[in-house]
Amino acid sequence: MVRGNSKVGANVVLNGENLNLAEISAVTYDFAPVSIAANARSKMQSSRSVVQKALADQRPIYGLTTGFGKFKDIYIPPADARTLQRNFLRSHAAGVGRPFDIPTVRAFTLLRANALAKGYSGIRPEVVQLLIDLLNKRVHPVVPEQGSVGASGDLAPLAHLALVLIGEGQAEYEGEILSGGEALARAKLDPVELEAKEGLALVNGTQAMSAIGCLALIDALGLAKIADIAGAMTVDALLGSSKPFSMDVQSVRRHPGHKTSAANLLKLLTDSELMESHADCGMVQDAYSLRCMPQVHGATRQAIEHAQDVLLIEINSATDNPLVFDNEVISAGNFHGQPIAIVLDYLAIAMAELANISERRTERLVNPALSNGLPTFLTEHGGLNSGLMIAQYTAAALVSENKAFAHPASVDSIPTSANQEDHVSMGTIAARKARMIIENVRNVLAIELICAAQALDLRVSIDESKANLKPGNGVRSALECIRKFIPHLKEDRELHLDISAAENLIRSGELLFAVESNVGRLD
Repeated sequence: MVRGNSKVGANVVLNGENLNLAEISAVTYDFAPVSIAANARSKMQSSRSVVQKALADQRPIYGLTTGFGKFKDIYIPPADARTLQRNFLRSHAAGVGRPFDIPTVRAFTLLRANALAKGYSGIRPEVVQLLIDLLNKRVHPVVPEQGSVGASGDLAPLAHLALVLIGEGQAEYEGEILSGGEALARAKLDPVELEAKEGLALVNGTQAMSAIGCLALIDALGLAKIADIAGAMTVDALLGSSKPFSMDVQSVRRHPGHKTSAANLLKLLTDSELMESHADCGMVQDAYSLRCMPQVHGATRQAIEHAQDVLLIEINSATDNPLVFDNEVISAGNFHGQPIAIVLDYLAIAMAELANISERRTERLVNPALSNGLPTFLTEHGGLNSGLMIAQYTAAALVSENKAFAHPASVDSIPTSANQEDHVSMGTIAARKARMIIENVRNVLAIELICAAQALDLRVSIDESKANLKPGNGVRSALECIRKFIPHLKEDRELHLDISAAENLIRSGELLFAVESNVGRLD
């Protein structure tokens, strides 16, 4: 999967049960319209009736007729319900740092609406409709990135989001940052006055960490395939062997990710004349970064799949507190982000490994002691030109940075709310770190693609025995796509422009499309 260019139908309908990554991508990047299913409206109305009955009975229920956190034992009369909810949003909008980008804000607006549509939050359908209206009218709340500890959910980020619904806070609309009230007015939307439980329902959940995680996961799914493409290009350029990728090898160690990656590599290297040209060269085996790609890439794939399983459960769950059932309002802990925190730490570690092994392959391409006859730093006029020397430095820097980001956030906890909330997940920090690692991985793979393309050009131009020999089918498609946008490096130029162009080929999905159009779908 790549971000955007979704094949989802014209309308994404929310019912709280089956939202998927493709639909998230469609709404987030392609601005697909969103609506609420009729049965979801009915369930929300039913849960609202339970809340109204509890209010009429004047029972002390957390967040309806009490304060929040340490103030849980302070009774708030129903007459003060609106003030309580408004004050709750204002006090909890305490985030700091730069704002989340618009796609991320769109994603967690969508996820919060979907969770509320399950009908266990006691919120009026018209409040959830206003969340949907923000998406459809492209009103994007300004939400600072920092300030969530991941329990009770993503309080600060979601409070900044919810403030716009009552005409406060700030929002981006048509390229301008406006007050929440002005943004609503320009979009011809009316603010809502929140009733009992509704401010808490909007804010108490895991949607910020889940949204960041889902968008990171969408990118990770695509990068797993790009890693195989880059690796196949490098194997061909270094005159490596495809035998380690055989299905016989994978069948005796039955991790499914290994098999998938190996099958992709074989498909990409099919009909390689370069590989056939050195079949009897006497080389016993390749370095680990080449022959162990199925094992390393495959392990990452399995981590991605596990993260996907967890996130798909989470985004279709009710995660606020208290939860409203047929005849009962129950205070519990579904807002706790631990499942997301742990799995996103796992995803971060797994994705860092894709960059680690890619950088080692890049080093083999640019290092004449390891490149099987290629010129130093892949330039034909070394000395006067530095070639791709510093591209490897950049990859090394990003890999090192990833090692710091990969330290798990989920092992930390700092008590909050006067020790009432005495164990928190740090899930949003885990999500943000996973996203940063994935951004770095994309650039590390972009550097390998540039180096491998340069090496393939040189392999057939400087070695008479390899002249006119073609690389594998998928490798050739990748090389042709890269060369449409990044010319062969004949003399030094600003490499950051090449890296940016290669990164865009990955991000846009254009490189993957070019390869799959030739060899068929990669898994």
